[in-house]
Parts: sequence; C-alpha cells; structure tokens
Amino acid sequence: MTTPQFSRPGAVDLSAFRPTTARPAAAGTGSFVVEVVGEESLGAEVVDRSMSVVVLLSVWAPDVPESVQINETLTRLAGEFGGRFVLATLDAQANAALVSAIGIPSVPLVAAALRGQLAPLFQEPLPEAEMRAVIQQILQAAAANGITGTAEPTEPPVDEAVEEPPSRFPDAEDALLRGDLDEAISQYEAALARFPADLEAAEGLSRARLMKRTDGVDQAAARAAAAGAPDEVDAQTLVADLDLLGGNVDDAFTRLLDLVRRTSETDRDAARRHLLDLFAIVGDADPRVGKARRALTAALF
Repeated sequence: MTTPQFSRPGAVDLSAFRPTTARPAAAGTGSFVVEVVGEESLGAEVVDRSMSVVVLLSVWAPDVPESVQINETLTRLAGEFGGRFVLATLDAQANAALVSAIGIPSVPLVAAALRGQLAPLFQEPLPEAEMRAVIQQILQAAAANGITGTAEPTEPPVDEAVEEPPSRFPDAEDALLRGDLDEAISQYEAALARFPADLEAAEGLSRARLMKRTDGVDQAAARAAAAGAPDEVDAQTLVADLDLLGGNVDDAFTRLLDLVRRTSETDRDAARRHLLDLFAIVGDADPRVGKARRALTAALF
C-alpha cells in the first residue's frame, strides 16, 4: 500500500483505504460519533461515509489534554448539527501504525474528509463558537460539491431526559445552521434591538457577520490583495477574518493590532472596531483575548 503524504495545506487521498464491501454498522461512542480502530474501520467510518456525509477526523491521545478537550467540544457540536457531519475519533496511541501510514504529523489534529480526501483544519483547541463557524464553512463547501447527506445516529442518547438548554434565539440559530446568513443576521439584530446588552445575541451577530463576510471568498486572492495593500482596512480585515476561521487566532489579532498602530483617524477606528468584533466571537474567557485587549489599549494610548 502506498503511504500518502500529509502536508498542509494539501489534502491526503484516502481512497486506498476504501472498503470493497458495504460498510457494516458501527459501534458508536455518541449519537454522531464513531471510533476508528484499524485500517478497515478507517475505510468504513471515514472514507466510505465521506462520499455522502461530511466526516471530521479527530486524531487524539488520552495523555494529550488538548486533544481530549477538542473531542469533547466536537462531540457536543456533532449532536447540535444533528447528523450534518460525523465525528470520527482516532486514538493515535492505540493505532500508531495507521497514524503513521496516513502521515499524521502530530496530536491533536482535526481534518475534514470529503469524498475520501482528507484536509487539515486545525491543530489546537478553539473556542466552541469558532469551531462552529469552521464547521459551517466546511458544510457550505461540501454542499457546493454535492455532499449534502445527513447521518443517522450511531446510538440513541444515553439519557433522553437530559437535554441541552434551548437556544434563546432559536430562529437565528436555525437560520445560521441552514446557511441563511442574511436571515441569521436579521434575527440577531432584532434580538439586540430588544436586548441591547445581551452577550449571547451580540456574539451570535458577530459570528453570523463573520461568516457572511467570508462566504465564497477566494483566500489566495484575498491574501495577495492584503500583501499588496498593508494599510488598506478592508483588505486587512478580510484576511483577519479568514485567519480566525482557520484557527489562527493570534495571527488575526496581530494583523489588526498592527493595522491600528499604522493607521489613524477613520481607518484606525475601523480596524479597532473590527478587532473588538473578533474579540466578541472568540470570547473574553480565552486568554488570547485578554492579551490582545491589553495590546490594543497600549496601541491606542
């Protein structure tokens, strides 16, 4: 078997692992979570499934806390998205030969599988809101390529009496999950008009606007434009948005902090306000936000 090479940002072709027989019923570890154990399982649970449903492969290890944290967040999101993607977990310690065969460089790592092609997404824990935004972007890209399937639960919930608290803004959340970004923005704006200090509505609005700004953007062209116009606010803020969606939070914050330092008056204020919007998406609980807030204060005063 030829060993595929894993190198960012390229994708890995997993077609060699596709099973020659129909995929058997899987033993699930959650409603939309499956465990990969060995080559046959990789072929069935990742390669075969990815022909019709988005699969996120999380390569983890029990003694790497960051990877455990990622799995916990992705498991919640898999249930929230109701089968629009399947989370496949691969224990790197228990499957060392398989991890080596597909060229995984380190743990943790989360990659998206679409039609047997494995593409890296992120390698560190992200805030849940940020993970949700990344998943929505993947689902949109998958739909554009004809992958619109919905998975059946691998097993029923352990305790159906225990439910997640309902969203306070269900219409906005539903619109966001459908990919109707204009409707989501409208719903969150209406919520903020009623409750101006509501943090959940403000975070939801910032998230929806971020997804709207980056929807359909050619990343290579956007980065080239920003490189050629270092003081152009629109060009720099767009790349900061793309960095945030890609999990490069520090890069996004640094880009806008540098822009604040280089510009003045209207441009400076626009860069500052955009940075505050990204802070809202990541959340004040993230230490990177506190560090960037202090840097912003120093840059302004």
